[in-house]
Amino acid sequence: MTAVMQRRVLEQERIHPSIREKVATYHSTIVDEVEAAASRHDVVVVGMRQNIFPKRARKLLERSGIKHHYLEYGSYVSQWQQRLALKLWAGWPTFPMIFVKGTLIGGYQDLERSMNNGEFGALLEAPRP
Repeated sequence: MTAVMQRRVLEQERIHPSIREKVATYHSTIVDEVEAAASRHDVVVVGMRQNIFPKRARKLLERSGIKHHYLEYGSYVSQWQQRLALKLWAGWPTFPMIFVKGTLIGGYQDLERSMNNGEFGALLEAPRP
């Protein structure tokens, strides 16, 4: 049985009409880019420079012989607004963001755990949702 996820998001009615468009389109280009990559590639790692966890995730995938697509958005001081848009969209607070067949599976530790317990292989074999 799959658990239902309830993530709190401010209701549209509680956002003033004059700013709804801004909220809806905040750095939407980067979100579109990640969505497109996740739909084209089986494994996508979204990361940033200077963060060791995207590097660890990529190395783990490479050592395991798993092809992946990597998107990198800035460093700690650059492109933070674009990365914020991704965090708001996905609801995932850190990098990397790892997608398997279009589904966000979490970050480096989640990738490592899923590879160790066999779940990752099953996700790769399953059809896209």
